[in-house]
Amino acid sequence: MTENKVVKNATWIIACKIVQVLLNLVVTMMTARYLGPSGYGLVNYAASVVAFVSPIMQLGFNSVLVQELINYPEEEGKTLGTALSTSLLSSAFCIVGVVAFVSVANAGEKATLIVCALYAIQLVFSALELVQYWFQAKLKSKYTSLVMLAAYVVVSAYRIFLLISGLSIYWFAISQALDYAIIAFSLLVIYKRLGNQKLAFSGATLRRMFKKSRYYIVSNLMIVIFAQTDRIMLKLMIDDAATGYYSAAVTCAGLTGFVFTAIIDSARPSVFESKKTGVGFEKNVCALYSVIIYLSLLQSLFISLLSPIIVKILYGSAYTPTVSVLRVVVWYTTFAYLGSVRNVWILAEGKEKYLWILNLSGATLNVALNAIFIPVWGIMGAAVASLVTQIFTNVALNFIVWPMRRTNVLMLKALNPKLLLSMAKSLKGNKQSEEESEKN
Repeated sequence: MTENKVVKNATWIIACKIVQVLLNLVVTMMTARYLGPSGYGLVNYAASVVAFVSPIMQLGFNSVLVQELINYPEEEGKTLGTALSTSLLSSAFCIVGVVAFVSVANAGEKATLIVCALYAIQLVFSALELVQYWFQAKLKSKYTSLVMLAAYVVVSAYRIFLLISGLSIYWFAISQALDYAIIAFSLLVIYKRLGNQKLAFSGATLRRMFKKSRYYIVSNLMIVIFAQTDRIMLKLMIDDAATGYYSAAVTCAGLTGFVFTAIIDSARPSVFESKKTGVGFEKNVCALYSVIIYLSLLQSLFISLLSPIIVKILYGSAYTPTVSVLRVVVWYTTFAYLGSVRNVWILAEGKEKYLWILNLSGATLNVALNAIFIPVWGIMGAAVASLVTQIFTNVALNFIVWPMRRTNVLMLKALNPKLLLSMAKSLKGNKQSEEESEKN
């Protein structure tokens, strides 16, 4: 796989996501102002609760599917079919779990129960959306990008209609399920045309995949805990408005997240392929680290400096408390993206069994810090807890857990700006060579 092919794949994702982000800015601005901090906080609380069961629904397949499809191309139909059918069954149990949890944790709050139940419907379609990893493995992300963009346009139009019509918060809660449904069914139709094999369930394939993916169930659950605990604890310890302010800060901090996701998703097949062939593996990991580090530091500085303007434009004066929180929250995204790169390295190296140690430690620390800081500093306490947790989990723990130390060595090498410059020159040279070959 050439560097240019990875870049083109990422370009498709980024280009479509830019349009999606612009739409998101408009719709988020209108929705947040319409619902107010309390209503906006309630919707985000529902999102956090559903996020808790997503790793169980996915059964870790989202973390191993690309590698499985690359290693066993002759069984892609069985690989995808097994993942989809098993996750679909799991989603039904997860929806029941969401309703049961909210019934106990928010007893007597009828609106909260209904919003969470409606939001949880997305789990069914999210299970089917796992087919997107086939497109990633084949470096055909232009299809997923265009489908996701089309789905987002439709859902954005739906949400704007809700705003104009003045409908209740319940209609907003179900919009997420509509988004996933359009994406899932569209990708399945495209796969049926482009894929060479029919989807099928295989017990042997399930056992093979689950042998690796099982480590990611607990691992991904721990990631969700220290990513979503703050919003749930703010709701339970303070109120919906506090959750709304904090959620607004997290949303602003993640405005450019699609760029990093696109880069990592596009580079993942190349990293796995280089590990499989034994050529340039650590060089590819270092290159990925380098791009993520410098881009994330740049975006964190930019958002931190412009946070008052960003919050005022997107959310209005009602969300003023969000500004100070955003200045802290945006810096933890850098360390979160480093963790995503490290997880690619872990899977390539077959070190999945250590993930539970890393993420359980991070989840435990996050819950403890939130319990200590929120009563003292409120929403700012949740922001500080998240920042400390990300630094500890994605950098410090790599030195403590011995088998992880090599990834920190690669991370430190990636800090050398010469590596980034050499990559730019290499891409430029490859592009010129392709242009010359096309002319000839």
